[in-house]
Amino acid sequence: MTIEHAPAETGEYTHAQVLTILTGLMMGMFLGALDQTIVSTAIRTIADDLHGLSVQAWVTTAYLITSTIATPIYGKLGDLYGRKKLFMFAITIFIVGSALCSFATSMYMLAGFRAIQGIGAGGLFTLVLAIIGDIVSPRERARYSGYFMAMFGTSSVLGPVIGGFFAGQSVLFGVAGWRWVFLVNVPLGVAALIVVARTLHLHQQARDRASIRIDWWGATWLVVALVPLLTVAEQGRQWGWDSGRSLTAFVIGAVGLVAFVWAEARMGEAALIPLRIFRVRAAAVAIAASVIVGMAMFGGIMLLPLYMQIVHDASPTEAGFLMLPMVVGMMAASIGSGQVISRTGRTRPFPLVGSLLITAGLLLLSRTGADTPLIEVLLPMFVLGLGLGNCMQPLLLILQSAVPPRDIGVASSSATFFRQIGGTLGVAIFLSILFGSVGGNIANAVRADAATPAWAATVRDPQVMADPLNRAVVQALQHPTPDGGVLGQVQDDSSIIGRMNAVLAHPFKVGFADSMASVFLIAGVVAFLAFLVLLWMPKVELRATSASAASRADAVAAAGPPADPRG
Repeated sequence: MTIEHAPAETGEYTHAQVLTILTGLMMGMFLGALDQTIVSTAIRTIADDLHGLSVQAWVTTAYLITSTIATPIYGKLGDLYGRKKLFMFAITIFIVGSALCSFATSMYMLAGFRAIQGIGAGGLFTLVLAIIGDIVSPRERARYSGYFMAMFGTSSVLGPVIGGFFAGQSVLFGVAGWRWVFLVNVPLGVAALIVVARTLHLHQQARDRASIRIDWWGATWLVVALVPLLTVAEQGRQWGWDSGRSLTAFVIGAVGLVAFVWAEARMGEAALIPLRIFRVRAAAVAIAASVIVGMAMFGGIMLLPLYMQIVHDASPTEAGFLMLPMVVGMMAASIGSGQVISRTGRTRPFPLVGSLLITAGLLLLSRTGADTPLIEVLLPMFVLGLGLGNCMQPLLLILQSAVPPRDIGVASSSATFFRQIGGTLGVAIFLSILFGSVGGNIANAVRADAATPAWAATVRDPQVMADPLNRAVVQALQHPTPDGGVLGQVQDDSSIIGRMNAVLAHPFKVGFADSMASVFLIAGVVAFLAFLVLLWMPKVELRATSASAASRADAVAAAGPPADPRG
């Protein structure tokens, strides 16, 4: 299935052309969205098998670091050279990274391969958002948002099923079941490449290649700034925040950040992230809000599957399905806000309401504990989803409308980039808080439970103590060792909790639940900061034309009227 290019004289696309292009775009986005839900569902099983639950943040952080750094590079190169080849390149790198992940033998090796995968992932969402901005006007974009929400909904349903199935298989076709979590991306990625090659036909505005400059210094200093800062955010609790390694990372990151701003100022129009964007008030507010919402969103959402599996004994598949209230809330809010924006052109109220709903959802989640009924957890998740759905698309529409049409790629990548910066910091910081506090919370919960009659009866029960694991837990509590024994192993292999006697396991669940509640509370406070920032958002008029048509009109106007053939 192929289509003709957009009419050269207008740059506009027909409804049929847009739908055909969307086929290829959604295949690429589906690949990335499905991977996220599959991996998040199976990560506990993967971490337990590789004996590294406490360092799982490396796996997530490595992926986010590379995808974050790659995001603005894809956006800028797409503006200069066109997006189709870059999109196919991103899919190819994603496939290669996925295949390598299936060979990991440790959490650190998996983190390295996820970093390669992240290089490809950085282009999947960014380029799709930029292409949509090219071919569809902001006010018309809501007409097509339902297709993407359906795709995200499908991936949210299929991801937990697929991830749970693979994570639940000890061996499948001679390979450990969880490794298929990554191998499944290979055939899906190849199919996406074929569809994109046949359907994605875009009209690219001609650029003077002689005048094109690539901001390699900006990209280099961005790496120097982000890698040490994000690394110390994840490792600070182990190194010590005032240790030599932490201070060195802070200094290198600060130098890299200053040098990046200097490089961007020197590059001017050719900058990776042009500083002129920040002089537009609406864009600056949207970017600041994206960072804060990203922190609350990624930091909060990362804990929910862990909460379901560790505290409520849910299987990976069950944990994935239990995330559906949040997904439904996101879909309902995204489609609803999109329809209203399409009719009215008003965007400002939605992120304001959304940030308050995110705050409310996270604060409600902070009141959950080890004994909270599931129904009381699912409702706050739905509220959280409503908030996210009211923030993500409106903020992107505001940013894309606030900048000139030629910067649509930079604007789209900036929205994703800064949201991922916040998300990466959120994941690293919140998981550090979780694992930094869980040991003390478990100890407090054990002391409280040890004073109950149920605990005393359990430790005197010969049948319970006949189980080597139960016996080891009680012995570790009575005679602590420097390495913590079984108690220390829990942070690396949480599946031990599910194999304990229910009474003995309860304080461990309480410890994890209390630490997660603290993280949800902090994330809720962070989300409220987004609301305060968004109060500065000015009214933004959404463009009624696509970026492609606007660029074409600008080019025609710059060329002037055609010469009179009569002289």
